[in-house]
Amino acid sequence: MGFVVGLDAGGTSTRALVLDLDGTRLGAGVAGGANPNSHPPELAATHISQALSAALDGLDAAKVESGVLGMAGSSKVLSDPTVNALFEAAWTGAGLRCPMRVITDCEAAFATGSSAPDGTVLVAGTGSIAARITDHRLAGTVGGYGWLLGDEGSAYWLGREAVRATLRALESNAPLDPLAEAVLTMADLTMADLTVTDSRRDTWRRLITQSNQSPPIHLSHYAPLVTAHHTAPSAARIITDAVDALADLAMSCREEGDETPIVLVGSLIQAHPLGTRLRAELTARTHAAVRIATEGAAGAAWLAAVEILGTTAPRPC
Repeated sequence: MGFVVGLDAGGTSTRALVLDLDGTRLGAGVAGGANPNSHPPELAATHISQALSAALDGLDAAKVESGVLGMAGSSKVLSDPTVNALFEAAWTGAGLRCPMRVITDCEAAFATGSSAPDGTVLVAGTGSIAARITDHRLAGTVGGYGWLLGDEGSAYWLGREAVRATLRALESNAPLDPLAEAVLTMADLTMADLTVTDSRRDTWRRLITQSNQSPPIHLSHYAPLVTAHHTAPSAARIITDAVDALADLAMSCREEGDETPIVLVGSLIQAHPLGTRLRAELTARTHAAVRIATEGAAGAAWLAAVEILGTTAPRPC
């Protein structure tokens, strides 16, 4: 019996999974991020090689009959011959003889959460994007513009809103709520006497300066504070706005009356209470099944099996 391999390559990590054709897991590997838009392409390709090598350890790579690489930044691999050559070299260097099929991380995520051919996938992690899937392939997207132009409801957006809420609190004479206090603690700005107007103003300046001097993506580090302090008034407002923005994003990919599945993926989907409220909001807006995907490599591997066995291919165990 032959094997299939699937990879989920993101900005933070790369996961590879090897299955046999009955869906049994044979090997897995993890390496660093392999998005060529956020890492040097050479390093990204190296991480692909490392993840594959770990997953195929002890297995005959020549028995892999089909392979799918699901990734953020897939367009760069598909459109840039130099980058494509680096990834192809990593693929063949791992001993694979089957073609390397590159798909988006959205397609891999949807296939992880559902075997249905059509539906919607909503990604809510560092960034945010919704995608329409038709016949297991990407048919269109909404959002995903990046931190400068959009990514509403994402971890970056939550972190930015937490800092903005803290700045607004410092501008007033009211006591800081637990979210604002947590933001200042993380920013190491807790030494000021916040009962003194001049001290509040100085802390306000320092938080603005620190936030603008750091890479924009650093704001996403504040996102966990929002859910950790979800009962704080400022955090509750941010979560409500995030749930509305993400639900709107998903629904804008769908026609009225669409009852195909909605698959949710990303770090925020697991964050309580945001993820719980988002699932409830989508369930209230549509009669569709709302599902969660946690491992894009499994979906990529299943799509590789579909290439051989068709849509009756067993789901990964």
